[in-house]
Amino acid sequence: MAEILNICILVIVISGFLAGQVISFLNHRSRKNPVPPVLEGVYSPDRYQQYLLYKSDSFRFGMLISWLSFIATLVMLLGGFVLIDDFVRSVFQNPILQSLLFFGIIGLAADLLSTPFDLYDTFVIEQKYGFNKSTPAIYISDKLKSWFLAAVIGGGLISLIVWLYTLLGNSFWWLAWISISAFSIFFSLFYSSIIVPLFNRQTPLEPGDLRYKLNDLAVRTGFDLTDIFIIDGSKRSTRANAYFSGFGSKRRIVLYDTLIQNQTPDQITAVLAHEIGHYRKKHTIKTLVLSIVQTGVILFLFSVVVGNPDIYLALGSSGNSFHLGLIVFMILYSPISSITSVITNYLSRMFEFQADRFAVENADPLAMASSLRLLTSDNLSDLTPHPWHVFLNYTHPPLDQRLERILKNSE
Repeated sequence: MAEILNICILVIVISGFLAGQVISFLNHRSRKNPVPPVLEGVYSPDRYQQYLLYKSDSFRFGMLISWLSFIATLVMLLGGFVLIDDFVRSVFQNPILQSLLFFGIIGLAADLLSTPFDLYDTFVIEQKYGFNKSTPAIYISDKLKSWFLAAVIGGGLISLIVWLYTLLGNSFWWLAWISISAFSIFFSLFYSSIIVPLFNRQTPLEPGDLRYKLNDLAVRTGFDLTDIFIIDGSKRSTRANAYFSGFGSKRRIVLYDTLIQNQTPDQITAVLAHEIGHYRKKHTIKTLVLSIVQTGVILFLFSVVVGNPDIYLALGSSGNSFHLGLIVFMILYSPISSITSVITNYLSRMFEFQADRFAVENADPLAMASSLRLLTSDNLSDLTPHPWHVFLNYTHPPLDQRLERILKNSE
């Protein structure tokens, strides 16, 4: 049985990698397809050539990263995980400390090994095409803060789950599910007020023409605009964005300062109408509930197999370390995870269409369309993504589909 599991693990990892490479190549090739009529004029001729060059550079660099990650994964599967497991078990007897050290070593090593490539992507590729505004000081600060959060949040959750397993055995899953669900709700409520300030400054939107238009939109849609903030995204990138987080009294809409700088009040009002649409349609809550259900299913299935010695023998280990069992399970579960990802991505695209429709009904449709076109041009986003890439990976519909619906619904 262990040998069969070992073969399954290798087949899943290799086939998943190759499938990803094929989809990536098809998507790259599709960038040279004719631009749909509804997207004509999104890019000027010079900007379009810059878009092609940027995507070519990113594709080649992404392929290099993918192959290196794939090779590193195989090395870990063929003995690396067991070697680290043997080391942590020689250092600690406590299973919680073993798991913390195990994942700490893997996480830190992976981050350090990827840092040179991330630096190249940020300060060479992104810099070359005018996106990067970060400095070495900001980059280092972000890295240290990310390590801190990973240690506190990730380490805390791992400690809790392992402790529950040592206490309850295979029945640990339901209490772990309740604990993780409570954390997910807390995180969703307070992410913008606790985590974001560690990296960015958020300031309330000041009075003016834009605030007046947004207040008018809020009155018409029955939305409280008490918590609408501008975030200083321009200190790291020129890319523009907006997002909605939280729910109930903790809901918050955040607009990037780059969005304020590059778009008109009418365009920003349409963007805000889209974000309010997510709130009115309860998309945040629906997504959170779906995530909680998925977590419960994963924990239950893991509890069924975690005590099986074949799980550990599949990697060549004679021990029953919780962390090794988790690694093997997540690999074996990945085909199911890919299927659920396709489903959740489809639902996300449907939510985007619904939010777009809400924006069309409550703001200027032409302003919404022009805002999306401008965002695409500013971010050098794809105009002709491959259908399979969209089906498997897109959380937002392609621009042509969004524009066609927006313009149709505005008639």
